[in-house]
Amino acid sequence: MSSTIRIEHVSKSFEAGKPVLRDLNLEIRPSEIVSLLGPSGCGKSTLLRLLSGLERDHEGHLLIDGQEVLAPTRAVGLMFQEPRLLPWLTVRNNILFGLNARDRRQADGLAQELMEQVQLSGCADLLPRQLSGGMAQRVALARALATEPGVLLLDEPFSAVDALTRMRLQELLLSVWQRRRFTMLLVTHDIDEALYLSDRVAVLSGRPATVREIVHVDLPRPRDRRAAEMLRLRAYLLEALRIAGAPQLTGYGTPFGV
Repeated sequence: MSSTIRIEHVSKSFEAGKPVLRDLNLEIRPSEIVSLLGPSGCGKSTLLRLLSGLERDHEGHLLIDGQEVLAPTRAVGLMFQEPRLLPWLTVRNNILFGLNARDRRQADGLAQELMEQVQLSGCADLLPRQLSGGMAQRVALARALATEPGVLLLDEPFSAVDALTRMRLQELLLSVWQRRRFTMLLVTHDIDEALYLSDRVAVLSGRPATVREIVHVDLPRPRDRRAAEMLRLRAYLLEALRIAGAPQLTGYGTPFGV
């Protein structure tokens, strides 16, 4: 199951009156993976909180399958920078935490399926303190998918792990996505991660953020991180980020709205 995300003329200011998002527009198609890149503090995480329903005060429209986002729903999964596991619950019960009451056998079957998909078979009864950082993030991913959402929002989910674990988690995320085909919006500061995972990369300006450019990554999966086209796109995005606050970007990629 997958969903369409539409962000239409969204602006957001904090209580002090300082704008963080200004007239931001973006559409994400069903089963598409889109990454958000932009200067630190430009409002990427704020946009995810708005889409998840955790933040509600904004101008414009945020739509999931044509329905306005008004509050958190089962249709949208959210994965944070930290696992945020409950330390007194086992892996199985962390995955199932927050689900509506349902037949226990069905719930256990769902937990087992998710543990297999995130390569945690045999870990059901472990507590968070017994897990490595990478394992804890896999539990967090399984928990985000437990409601079978059509949209998965990820806020720098692999930023706290080492480089090798990060690459393995990226590959794991893609393998789960290929099975479930949810729509995915990823906030990251890692250009290589954005290029390895995404169909498109949205480059945001400095605060107040707006979409400056959309870069298409038209490469087959699985991708070779060392391929010449990946390196060329990496260099382009580095330059795009360097001038993200400039009035206009030129070069490779399709400007938003074209």
